[in-house]
Amino acid sequence: MRHVLVIEDDANSALVFRKILEKRAGCRVTLTEDPAEVLAYVRSGTVSLVVLDVSLRHSRWQGELVGGVEICRLIRTESGRHVPVLLATAHAMRGDAERLLQESGADDYVSKPIVDQDQFAKRALRLMERAA
Repeated sequence: MRHVLVIEDDANSALVFRKILEKRAGCRVTLTEDPAEVLAYVRSGTVSLVVLDVSLRHSRWQGELVGGVEICRLIRTESGRHVPVLLATAHAMRGDAERLLQESGADDYVSKPIVDQDQFAKRALRLMERAA
């Protein structure tokens, strides 16, 4: 079974991601905001996808507050294999997607709230299949 990490500080958004990924994509989902836990899972080789909120309020790495862009960079430098990362943000402006993807090294980008659940599930599955 595919394992997806969801890094999200909004409880409602985390629940939506979990429900979509479990019910429509057949994935096992782990919710966390802890970058150290994220890296441990990624290093373990058991993660098929990371869904990562861009704006995080509580995530700390080495004592410093970090957001999704920084966590994605950590995943890219710390992991031995490529795990697809799907950035998620509620603050989407024209040009943001390209800039955030370039800054973070993420594979794709989605705006919150998720309007089309089927489309989101298909997008997540495509990223996992491409990386497999």
